[in-house]
Amino acid sequence: MNISYNWLKEYVDFDLTPDEVAAALTSIGLETGGVEEVQTIKGGLEGLVIGEVLTCEEHPNSDHLHVTTVNLGNGEPTQIVCGAANVAAGQKVVVATLGTKLYDGDECFTIKKSKIRGVESIGMICAEDEIGIGTSHEGIIELPAEAVPGTLAKDYYNIKSDYVLEVDITPNRADACSHYGVARDLYAYLLQNGVSATLNRPSVDAFEVENHDLDIRVTVENSEACPRYAGVTVKGVTVAESPEWLQNKLRLIGIRPINNVVDITNYIVHAFGQPLHCFDAAKIKGGEVIVKTMPEGTPFVTLDGVERKLNERDLMICNKEEAMCIAGVFGGLDSGSTETTTDVFIESAYFHPTWVRKTARRHGLNTDASFRFERGIDPNNTIYCLKLAALLIKELAGGTVSSEIKDICAAPAQDFIVDLAYAKVNSMIGKVIPVETIKSIVTSLEMKIQSETAEGLTLAVPPYRVDVQRDCDVIEDILRIYGYNNVEIPSTLKSSLTTKGDVDKSHKLQNLVAEQLVGCGFNEILNNSLTRAAYYEGLESYPSKHTVMLMNPLSADLNGMRQTLLFGGLESIAHNANRKNADLKFFEYGNCYRFDGEKKNPEKVLAAYSEEYHLGLWLTGKKVSNSWAHADENSTVYELKAYVENILKRLGLNLNNLVVGNLSNDIFAVALTVNTKGGKRLAEFGVVTKKLLKAFDIDNEVYYADLNWKELMKAIRSVKISYSEISKFPAVKRDLALLIDTNVQFAEIEKIAYDTEKKLLKEVELFDVYEGKNLEAGKKSYAVSFLLQDETQTLTDKVIDKIMSKLVKNLEEKLNAKLR
Repeated sequence: MNISYNWLKEYVDFDLTPDEVAAALTSIGLETGGVEEVQTIKGGLEGLVIGEVLTCEEHPNSDHLHVTTVNLGNGEPTQIVCGAANVAAGQKVVVATLGTKLYDGDECFTIKKSKIRGVESIGMICAEDEIGIGTSHEGIIELPAEAVPGTLAKDYYNIKSDYVLEVDITPNRADACSHYGVARDLYAYLLQNGVSATLNRPSVDAFEVENHDLDIRVTVENSEACPRYAGVTVKGVTVAESPEWLQNKLRLIGIRPINNVVDITNYIVHAFGQPLHCFDAAKIKGGEVIVKTMPEGTPFVTLDGVERKLNERDLMICNKEEAMCIAGVFGGLDSGSTETTTDVFIESAYFHPTWVRKTARRHGLNTDASFRFERGIDPNNTIYCLKLAALLIKELAGGTVSSEIKDICAAPAQDFIVDLAYAKVNSMIGKVIPVETIKSIVTSLEMKIQSETAEGLTLAVPPYRVDVQRDCDVIEDILRIYGYNNVEIPSTLKSSLTTKGDVDKSHKLQNLVAEQLVGCGFNEILNNSLTRAAYYEGLESYPSKHTVMLMNPLSADLNGMRQTLLFGGLESIAHNANRKNADLKFFEYGNCYRFDGEKKNPEKVLAAYSEEYHLGLWLTGKKVSNSWAHADENSTVYELKAYVENILKRLGLNLNNLVVGNLSNDIFAVALTVNTKGGKRLAEFGVVTKKLLKAFDIDNEVYYADLNWKELMKAIRSVKISYSEISKFPAVKRDLALLIDTNVQFAEIEKIAYDTEKKLLKEVELFDVYEGKNLEAGKKSYAVSFLLQDETQTLTDKVIDKIMSKLVKNLEEKLNAKLR
């Protein structure tokens, strides 16, 4: 928010420089990003001087240009070619001399010596809009006869520089969204730092009702959305250009002047934080203002000419026949004051912040009014600002106050009562603050001391401080005014020793696995846990009824919480593939969320909601591409299987103690699951279905693994790292070629083998699979290798043959296997 240095000084007296003010505001929580010296007119009219047209003749080569000589007060007439129709000898004009910079919005051009149709021109005689003092371009500026040639234009127009402070207002500081609000905080700072200062604002004692010639009734039908609504009429106004002082104030902070009535409302909102609206009283049909909601879908054309469909929760300012304004957000196209307006109804209200915020978001509108209303303005400031607006309109536009103030207030705003204990102040700040200092700070912030004891204070906090309703909020206010830099950093450190817990172990292992995956060529991704709920429609694996839905989503693409990491990864793959980066290895850690309606419990609101931490792996495209040493090779699900197994091994799990099963659902075309012997799902991985890939417009196969990190941490809770000496005795390998049914999987052979010999069998590996000619129908051949080793002695042929015979027998009995 832009704050004018000179404007600030109207409310609080100080002798700080602009940079010192910026530092002071930053120290008390109103961070000031920059200080810029500005002029009321861009460029400050530098290089412009008052001139007198001595001669004016027709241009020899043009039917509309004139060749003039101008006295610029330097003793030498200057020749200037001018195209204005109203230029004439004897006029006093404004001239841009050589080197002058003139501005048209953000564009700038420099006046140079030139030839126009063959005639030399040294300078330019200017129109209003060309130098920024007005909008007219009908002709050059004609000054009064008493204007003295050679006078600098900036002196003639009394152009003064000011400083604009760019103050970053945090969302909780609605009270500081105005010059007076910033002045209040600066006043408290000055008092705390021993500077004598006074805080003042313009008096409205001169306000009086002059007649009752224009009485407009006010009805508030929705007092929840509009706790307070006030209005008054001013009759006989003349809408015209604002005086120079008002235009300058608005221009300095980046507001374009419009007319005196509108400029007054803009002035008050930036001066005191109270948005106002001036209705043309002639357009208030039926002579009544009604504050109410309209039926769903009612069309309404706003000031920008856009027709909007109203929501049943949009509060509207209406007359007897139609809506005139979206309350607290935006005016209607045909309700505000114009050049033909003669009577106005001034509105000053307090609208409920939540109602305004939701309406503004629904219609995508963000105005100065909504910015303040949705944060919470001062409900006790409405009448003061209404009276001030009426007085200013009388002063600048004429007219008479022609009705009593209509003030509809459901319930007066009450102070927030806060009990403040000195002990808690000192404990939270970390320093003993003198009691008198505490009392001085809170009173300088307009908090009233209702009662006082040796232990603390009972304070009444004004309702405009919507962010100060608890003792800790008051303590924060005390600290920021006292000064964070005035609290010494202690030289001792108080701490307690803690041991690493499960969370620390989990974080350590996450980093360990992440490093392992990065070493294998993976990239880590981080997707939003908010997702498109439509992804889960029609899925059996992740039914849409289990999606945690958002009550107030930002968009349809972010209206639910993810049940799985899969879709975020597919979005990332599609994004990269569309940018010609199709060979990808991704991994992501993240929470997945689930809603179970059957567990809803009024006493335990969160009982129906759960979250689990997962690790997702994605593999797609080529494993090897464009290599001179290796032919191109596509990634496969077996490559993913190896990554999953390596993760499980890295975490300390014995793969022989895990149960591997088949999985086929609407996520995977073919997949495997990895469970504990107790049935807990640790991981599942496989080939993503074509249907899902088509939905994301992905052409390549995608292999996905989902590891339940929470269950993995439980599974390794009792795992202890142990070390053993490498065996001194040789291992023995035996191979079997087994003829088995096509539906038999290697996992079944592996399980039977380990069950047969638990001590000496170290490894079981499948090294060849054959299906085709010379085999019986429904059969396939597996070539399996068995590694045997004794840690204490060398194995004999007798022992080896006994084990292998027993192994073959069990395979024959349980799988109907035959040796080839």
